[in-house]
Amino acid sequence: MYEQPKVIVVLGPTASGKSDFAIDLVKKYNGEVISADSRQVYTGLDIGTGKVTEEEARGVKHHMLSVYNLDEEISVARYTRDTIPILEDILHRGKTPIICGGTGQYIDALIYEISLPKIAPNKKLREALEQLSSEELFKQLEEKDAVRAAMIHQHNRVRIIRALEIIDILGVVPPRSAPSLRYPTTIYLMSASRELLRTRITKRLEKRLAIGMIDEVENIIKKGYTSDTMRKFGLEYVSIGKFLEGRLTEEEMKQDIITKSYQYAKRQETWNKKYLPVAIIVEVKE
Repeated sequence: MYEQPKVIVVLGPTASGKSDFAIDLVKKYNGEVISADSRQVYTGLDIGTGKVTEEEARGVKHHMLSVYNLDEEISVARYTRDTIPILEDILHRGKTPIICGGTGQYIDALIYEISLPKIAPNKKLREALEQLSSEELFKQLEEKDAVRAAMIHQHNRVRIIRALEIIDILGVVPPRSAPSLRYPTTIYLMSASRELLRTRITKRLEKRLAIGMIDEVENIIKKGYTSDTMRKFGLEYVSIGKFLEGRLTEEEMKQDIITKSYQYAKRQETWNKKYLPVAIIVEVKE
């Protein structure tokens, strides 16, 4: 057995500058980045998910970016199964894995020894839940498990239904006992004021639109997706899809993305509160 180097985690709400901070840490600790983002794992979701470009990466090795096709359904279990060997390899080479992302369930699955519930699909329940709107589904999840709801996009029907399915079959929300860490881990938690987050979200959207986010969504639509079937890809893709379908004006589309991104950031902050006792807080200044 080799001595385990320290694992580093960088997390925080959307638009808080996680990627840049993680890259800075890589230079300092001889590391490699592992993305823990449930959308950046997909090929073709680049601009809308904020996937680092080659220039932005500054020569830093990034793992778990663009590894699955759009038509694949990626569970936490599959992500973990595919990512743990990468993390172990980085450690074995004497480097520091720096896990970076906004998907808390992915991060927890990597750093904690936890057992994911092995629940078979309930076809009858799924059929009933599919009849509900995304808003109704999300409201149910918030009522039954607010913490889990904090890390799921309110329009990600696949993950919401799966969460409700697990809760229904088990009869109760799975207890959240404190799991043990797999490795010695340092956690950096990005923190920004609500006003600054909204400003950063707005500026980020303008930048992404300027470099071709609408074209990216058009390319996905050409593959047979609609604004409704793109829900698992995130709120930006749904809103732009509605704009391209003539269901939203350009200004309505922008405001929809800004508002829902801000709401998502607040849900992420709810999830991240559990890390406060052990995290190093990084104040975002601009």
